[in-house]
Amino acid sequence: MARRERLLATATELFTTRGYPATSVERICGTAHLPLRAFYEEFESRESLLIALHNGVARAGMEAALTVLGDPALEAAAARVRITAMGRAYVGAVTDAAAATRIAFVDIVGAGRAVEEHRLLWRGLWSDFLTAEAERAVARGEVPARDYSLAMVALTGASNELVAHWTRHSASFSRELLADELIHHALATLGIAGGDGSAAGTRADEGN
Repeated sequence: MARRERLLATATELFTTRGYPATSVERICGTAHLPLRAFYEEFESRESLLIALHNGVARAGMEAALTVLGDPALEAAAARVRITAMGRAYVGAVTDAAAATRIAFVDIVGAGRAVEEHRLLWRGLWSDFLTAEAERAVARGEVPARDYSLAMVALTGASNELVAHWTRHSASFSRELLADELIHHALATLGIAGGDGSAAGTRADEGN
């Protein structure tokens, strides 16, 4: 395993077992059997390592959404179909590894100014991305014409909290239920009625 990946994997294990505040750079290096010099050749600080871990999950979620929406079959699809497909792809990507999900949605909160600025940057990117999707639905006459930017800020925050809640209670409800709830939230925010978020419902709507 390359040195950087070794540090990231070790930090993931320690952050999820000991907690981020209780895990020092020295502990990470000792557990990874690497000198401190090696750490600082890869990362500026413990915070920059945490940001790198968050980036891995955040990028996976965004790339999954973009890949799904880039499918020619969804280019002319109704907003409900696109949101359902995007929601399922996003949840599948960001919950692929439970430890990484916990770090990205729970441990990152309150981890310092630089980390918080990074987290808010990603929230802004998602808010803008979802606002563009809402504007597409407006242009197609699928939802009422209004400024959805603040609604998408709220939706982004709610989505993050839903995933964070899942990381704490994953034994109680499935990733599929998490995706269903996130999709319901997104559709309700746009005022799109009907649909259960299921794969069957998506197929039924593909021609709309």
